Amino acid sequence: MKNIFKTLAIGLIMVAAFLITSPVQADPPGMPGGHGTNGDAPPGGGAPIASGLTILVALSGAYAGKKVFTSQEVK
Repeated sequence: MKNIFKTLAIGLIMVAAFLITSPVQADPPGMPGGHGTNGDAPPGGGAPIASGLTILVALSGAYAGKKVFTSQEVK
C-alpha cells in the first residue's frame, strides 16, 4: 500500500511539473534581418569554418600521438 501512494505521488508531481512548465515555453526567435533577400542564403551568413577545423585536426593528431607514445612500454 505504501508503494502505491509513493508511485501515485511521484506521478502527480511529474504531471503537475509538466502542466506548470508547458505554457511558459517561449516562441522560437525570428529569422535575422536580410535573410533570404539575395536568394537562399544560409542562416550563418557563410562564416568560414576552415581555421577551426584545422585547429581541431591538429589537436586531435597531437593527442593521438601522445597516446601512442605513452602506450608503448619501455623495456
